Amino acid sequence: LGGMKPVIVVHGGAGRIFREREEGCRAGVVRAALRGYSVLKQGGSAVDAVEEAVRSMEDDPHFNAGCGSVLNEKGEVEMDAIIMDGKNLDSGAVSAVKCIANPIKLARLVMEKTKHMLLTDHGAHLFAQAMGIPEIPGEKLITERSRERWKKNLEPDSNPEEFQKDLGTVGAVAIDSEGNVACATSTGGLSNKLIGRVGDTACIGSGGYADNHSGATSTTGHGESIMKVVLARLILYHMEQGMSPEAAADTALDYMKTRVGGLGGVIVVSKAGEWAARFSTKQMSWATVKDDNLHYGIYAGEEHITSVDEALASEREGF
Repeated sequence: LGGMKPVIVVHGGAGRIFREREEGCRAGVVRAALRGYSVLKQGGSAVDAVEEAVRSMEDDPHFNAGCGSVLNEKGEVEMDAIIMDGKNLDSGAVSAVKCIANPIKLARLVMEKTKHMLLTDHGAHLFAQAMGIPEIPGEKLITERSRERWKKNLEPDSNPEEFQKDLGTVGAVAIDSEGNVACATSTGGLSNKLIGRVGDTACIGSGGYADNHSGATSTTGHGESIMKVVLARLILYHMEQGMSPEAAADTALDYMKTRVGGLGGVIVVSKAGEWAARFSTKQMSWATVKDDNLHYGIYAGEEHITSVDEALASEREGF
């Protein structure tokens, strides 16, 4: 193994997390971080680790990605995902995909099996078939909660903007023992969005970016605002200018807020293995594992720290 200490950071989306969902969100990001970290501990690459962490959250109905994704105007799930390898700047993404359980897996196949970086909608569907990815009925991805929200937003006096405050993109960044960084981001998008709407997640430099020369970042929040400032790349730019991950994240989030009125959250790992989880929304569920210690929180200023061994033991007991 190389000389780097592996680090993984995950987020479960920035916004407003309702009280009754807090525990589930906390448990979900902790589980994802532990899974990603175990990949790194076994000598897996940063790309393997972020894919595993994001897959874990796509399968968890608490998050707006994979199963549990919000519905578009027609009541369907359309998902976006991206993955990026900091070693050679390879990236793969999919947008507006339906009827598959793990968009992040498909994004990785786009990165590794095609010369392209982004496949959309029908083309992504054909590629998934060619790759032997099982198709699942769209209903399987729809939770009662997503359907309720969709119906509420259809009411004449509803304000979908209100509901956009609990935006649950999921994401992960990691550095492995070889010093390679990677990022992965996946989302169901905005509730009651127009058919075919693609947000920041599938867009390189907005939903995520990874470069061994500086670090990796994954974003969450108001997609259109994130795209306007190319948030993920902006954070790494600040780090290239000598800022710490925390300062770079805060500076970029502050710029997005003042310049375009957008709120969001980010996770960052630097090429030196320093990390940050920062947000301008009320909350963001996040978790990190570094030096065999697990850190996690949801509220600003909240940070619990426990050993990985303890966390794994309590997870086996059902958290």
